Order: sequence, then structure tokens, then C-alpha cells
Amino acid sequence: MRKLGDLEALVMEQLWSSSEPLSVRQVLVALPDGRNRAYTTVMTVMDNLFQKGFVARERAGRAYVYRPSQSRAEHTAEVMEEALSLGGDRGAALLHFVGQLAPP
Repeated sequence: MRKLGDLEALVMEQLWSSSEPLSVRQVLVALPDGRNRAYTTVMTVMDNLFQKGFVARERAGRAYVYRPSQSRAEHTAEVMEEALSLGGDRGAALLHFVGQLAPP
């Protein structure tokens, strides 16, 4: 299952929330407590996300800018599909999940 780590999830939230591709510096500044994180840490996480296929990147001058490879909804649907495929009765698992949802 393609699960995101804690910092990976924070980075993806920034990328999903942006309408434009972001640089490592832009993500670092936007992260909660971003000023307490090392630039190289965020750069490594974003490179790992690229290697795993979560993000695409392109050159912008001397640096890369990153964008999500799939929308937040597409990623959520993929994670749910993978989780449902692990259980025995997909229908029962889905009904249980829906039963736990709060009304809108």
C-alpha cells in the first residue's frame, strides 16, 4: 500500500492546496513549523515522493518545481481500494465504513 509518512503527508497537503507547482523553498515556508525544518530535509522528502511517483517535477531555472501526480481525491480512492482489497468481504467493509461517516 502506498502510504505517506507524516512529513510526506504535510508536503502533499501543500502541493494539493496549490494551483501552481511549488519549489522546495515554497513548500518549506508553507509547512507548519517550516522554519524549524532543514531545507535539505524537505528536499529529500520531495525527491522521495518523486521517486515513489506521488509527484512530478520539472526544471525551473536551477531548481525543480513539483506538482502532485494525482489529485487528493484520486489518491484517497486508491488508498481505499487497496484497503478494501485486503479484507475478505469488500461489501461488508464498505458498508461498515459508510455507517461510521458523520452526516453532512
